[in-house]
Amino acid sequence: MATIDGLPPLREVIATHDLVAKKQLGQNFLLDLNLTAKIARMAGDLSGCDVLEVGPGPGGLTRGLLVEGARRVLAVEKDPRCLPALAEIAAAYPGRLEVVNGDAMEVDVLRHLTPPIKIVANLPYNVGTELLIRWLTPKAWPPVWQSLTLMFQKEVAERIVAKPRSDHYGRLALLAQWRTDAKIVMHLPPEAFTPAPKVHSAVVHLTRLDQPRFPADEAILQRVTAMAFNQRRKMLRSSLKGWGPDIEERLLAAGIQPTQRAEEISLEGFCALARALAT
Repeated sequence: MATIDGLPPLREVIATHDLVAKKQLGQNFLLDLNLTAKIARMAGDLSGCDVLEVGPGPGGLTRGLLVEGARRVLAVEKDPRCLPALAEIAAAYPGRLEVVNGDAMEVDVLRHLTPPIKIVANLPYNVGTELLIRWLTPKAWPPVWQSLTLMFQKEVAERIVAKPRSDHYGRLALLAQWRTDAKIVMHLPPEAFTPAPKVHSAVVHLTRLDQPRFPADEAILQRVTAMAFNQRRKMLRSSLKGWGPDIEERLLAAGIQPTQRAEEISLEGFCALARALAT
């Protein structure tokens, strides 16, 4: 990659700018530019798209996104130590990289982006799941983004794509699969990162659906799945008893047996239950 974009290898960049990864920021740098370019390609055709990247660090994935043809990249980086390295990339790609020094949980990214928009990021471990949930629960659907291509700890990735009756199945799987097509597209071992984390990682690609897969009120669906999976080993008539005295009738109306447990109920079943509880 360095011979393609004329910029130094990432190890040299990190040494030059003294970018020791900080655990408190959830930083683990991916230094292999072949891998970062491959992750960028997992997002599909980037030409004509603005791309949001969260936590670019020294800019390995940023460079991959630009080389793979992103129209513009908005990189939101909380760590000011990374800004000089990112400025060098911006200089090499005039007008195509904007860097915002701030917290991705607080920055209004829409002021900086023009549709069509894709989100591609090696998310910091400490905020990855919370950011995903925010992107999946905007005020209006469909959202402004077309797809999410995100790296997580392997366990989190498996929770996103999990199916009923599996250990990882829960609210995150339901929320993601209700509104997107989600699949794991890449696995990465700990040694691919500096410093090497204690866990494996995986890249998940989520393509938005224009409409949710099944009709349901989001607030009710969120509430009922929270109650159901908070006590996932209990029968639903017990875990949902706080909803009201007629919960067994509502479950039956949704085609669910009151003695079933949360991990046995499909997305379609939970959406049917949400509709039954809305009446």
